[in-house]
Amino acid sequence: MKSASFIFDRRLYGLIQEEGRTGFTTRELRDAYAKSLEGMNFRIADVRRYVYEQIRRLLRMGWVVLDEDRRVRGQVYHLQPIPTHLQLELIDNGFENSLKTIEVPEQKPAATELQALPFKSSVNTDQQLDALHKEIRLDFLSSMGEAERFKLLLEEMPHLRDKVEGEYLEARDRSSRLLGHLRAIEKTLKTLAAPR
Repeated sequence: MKSASFIFDRRLYGLIQEEGRTGFTTRELRDAYAKSLEGMNFRIADVRRYVYEQIRRLLRMGWVVLDEDRRVRGQVYHLQPIPTHLQLELIDNGFENSLKTIEVPEQKPAATELQALPFKSSVNTDQQLDALHKEIRLDFLSSMGEAERFKLLLEEMPHLRDKVEGEYLEARDRSSRLLGHLRAIEKTLKTLAAPR
């Protein structure tokens, strides 16, 4: 399998690699992560959302698996050896950066001000976009594969419909959203590459 770059939070990586932490719940990991953010101003709901999304990414990559005992609350996850096809790239301030992406600017500049802003393209921006593109593409393919498998399961085993149809719809919706993200990044890269 072709190796894929996997961008991951350095703090979270340190927590899941702690000795004795082979299994964890979202709450346990969230609390440990929140403790590592001491001195920062944050909302616990944002931390929970961020940690949960990172766990979902680990699940899609096969780095963690669900415990056999499925629960609505307090689901236990088990850490597996890092998949051989993953090329791990640790980043600092993952949580802080995730907050910046959802913050809405208080005031938008007028259209004339937007036109007056210089168009800048830097190597750093291109590299960041490339890394983001790879990560989103990998998430998209993984999510699409998940949706396809659920669809096949529903066709082959219709008696499972009540139990897995929700998961199938969620995976399909996630694939659609990720495709939108992927197209936006690709269009941005194309715009940056175009001669000005």
